Amino acid sequence: MSTAAVLGLGFVIGLKHAIEADHLAAVSTIVSERRSLWSSMFIGGVWGLGHTISLVVAGIFVLLLNFQISEQNERMLEFFVGVMLVLLGLNVWRKLFRGGTLHVHAHEHGARQHVHPHLHETKTPDAPHTHHGFSFSPRALIIGMIHGLAGSAALMLAVIPTIDSRPLGLLYIVIFGIGSIGGMMLMSLLVGLPFSLTALRFNRFNYILQSVAGLISVGLGFFIIYEKAFSEGLFG
Repeated sequence: MSTAAVLGLGFVIGLKHAIEADHLAAVSTIVSERRSLWSSMFIGGVWGLGHTISLVVAGIFVLLLNFQISEQNERMLEFFVGVMLVLLGLNVWRKLFRGGTLHVHAHEHGARQHVHPHLHETKTPDAPHTHHGFSFSPRALIIGMIHGLAGSAALMLAVIPTIDSRPLGLLYIVIFGIGSIGGMMLMSLLVGLPFSLTALRFNRFNYILQSVAGLISVGLGFFIIYEKAFSEGLFG
């Protein structure tokens, strides 16, 4: 394959990589707390950035140090992804059970005034810098990094040994990462759309959506834990 074809393939695979179930479940638990579509896209981008950081680091080890990811280590990393999904889902339920107040903030930017909904947990002080929800999320970055180290990353790295040039191999990883960032930003926008539309006038339905997002994350997490720990004999 030509260089352009290899890099194009990496970008397409990166886009497709973003729609895997465990990725969407993880990001959905964070996006469900956001009320801005731009913020949802930003969260997807932060997730993709963390994912790409892990891929680049792993790629350097594979290309320069001939490091190989064993099947046992791959299962262990995926097991931790399952645990993480369970914790993310439980965290969504914890916030819902604690209760909160959904109300409207009014702001002026120059001569223009606008309003938007905002959710505060019970006994949580009002922080002006969080009104738009457009803030950096270390949690999304860490989640992306964990996913980048898991089994899906190992599948991507299986392509690297077939590339003769080390610089081209690293460039492939970066292009793959850019594809995953773009794909996750798009999917985060789509996932965040129902949360944004229901936040203002359909408060109860919004809570139901958040509960479902938590349920899916917990259910998928337990499935991955069972699959890796028992079906594939991680601890056997």
